[in-house]
Amino acid sequence: MPLIIILVECGIELIPKQIRKHSAIQKNMSPQIYATQLLDNALHHSAMINLQNSEKRGRPDITHLCLLNALGSSLNKSGNLKIYLHTINNKIFEFNPKIRIARNFYRFKGLMAKLLIDGSIETGSSKLIVPFNGGLKELINKFKNKEIYLFSINGKLINNFKDLYREDLTKNYIAIIGGFQKSNFSREIISLSENLISISQYPLDAWGVVNKIITYYELNYNIL
Repeated sequence: MPLIIILVECGIELIPKQIRKHSAIQKNMSPQIYATQLLDNALHHSAMINLQNSEKRGRPDITHLCLLNALGSSLNKSGNLKIYLHTINNKIFEFNPKIRIARNFYRFKGLMAKLLIDGSIETGSSKLIVPFNGGLKELINKFKNKEIYLFSINGKLINNFKDLYREDLTKNYIAIIGGFQKSNFSREIISLSENLISISQYPLDAWGVVNKIITYYELNYNIL
């Protein structure tokens, strides 16, 4: 029954080797400090101009806000949320629902850089963020009796949560949300489902979509 959220094409990556010598990178980067090793459009915009797919890259702030909304929800605290992060470089990670994501953005960047360098985040015997060894199709195929939704302003408008989630406790609802600033889903993402859904007549930020679809799910299943 848990809602499964996959944040896709998130702008989370280490600074690419081809731009590390750029002055905008050198000014801030330190091998000893994890946070400075993460690509960030706010700091590295001038170095990123010629990067392929640059409009989707270097936006860890979007992922941060999405995770804060999701992990802090009643749905997650009740044990009814699974959340996965898919990066622009096709790395996939699963988040332990009990993880406490840093509220401070700089510390969050450090956590994400450490995750990409080490491959996982663990404390003692607790695995807080772990990699998924496979692609998006393999991840989705893990779940049986599933309904897959792609959320986009270009999708069919749904204005009632009863039209989105049916009261079926055996159904696995998979919500795919773009973790990027602008542009559209890649062809690979679009191929995952024919259910292209919009939940507002207005373009919403990714964290606004996360918040709204979680709220819809909580209302549908009376999770307070």
